[in-house]
Amino acid sequence: MSTAEQTLQATPVLSNCPDCSAPLSVLRIILGRAGAEYWTMRCTRCGGIHLNIVKAASARKDTGDLLF
Repeated sequence: MSTAEQTLQATPVLSNCPDCSAPLSVLRIILGRAGAEYWTMRCTRCGGIHLNIVKAASARKDTGDLLF
């Protein structure tokens, strides 16, 4: 299983738009510092852009915490 697949399965990320509750689609995942990943997501209804910052699966083995 690839790292991206492990991250998708193990990380709770925002899946619905906080503005209109429609599904979000992933536009891009960028690796960041200290094992973080920056997930850019777009709402399928209103087109709003949302950013999730999560710890990568390999860095999160012990805690499972979100950065915010």
